[in-house]
Amino acid sequence: MNRNPQSTGLSPIARLTIGLEVFLSIGALAGGLALMAGPRGEILPLKVTALAGSPFDTYFVPGAILFVVIGLGPLGAAVLGWARRPIAPLAGLITGVGLLIWLIVEIGIVGYTSDPPLQLLYLVLGVAIVGAALRWSGFGPADRLRAGRKVGL
Repeated sequence: MNRNPQSTGLSPIARLTIGLEVFLSIGALAGGLALMAGPRGEILPLKVTALAGSPFDTYFVPGAILFVVIGLGPLGAAVLGWARRPIAPLAGLITGVGLLIWLIVEIGIVGYTSDPPLQLLYLVLGVAIVGAALRWSGFGPADRLRAGRKVGL
């Protein structure tokens, strides 16, 4: 019997979670780089006045945080998943929750904008990553229903 986890294929939910993490990572790396390269809105059309009342004078530090935490973090989670590490579903859950926290803080500081609807897109993406990671880890709603049937609930 082959017990090497590397030899088994990834489940569809694992592939979905990894794909969502990579998608998030690509967007965050590009966005973070653009904010660091043009911290006063030279690349992305963002008004520095939106940062009034925040601890930031420009978008450089938020761009660096975006690049490292929301860009490299999900990429690391995806690598863990691709390598079939047991911690990968938890890393996916942390990725999704981290994205949702980032967006709540962002909306609290600069406000909500729907033009373009990126905040909404990333809110949906965060919820999708959380849901997929929970399902992958065995804590999704379908898993609880199956577990309930096994014990007679």
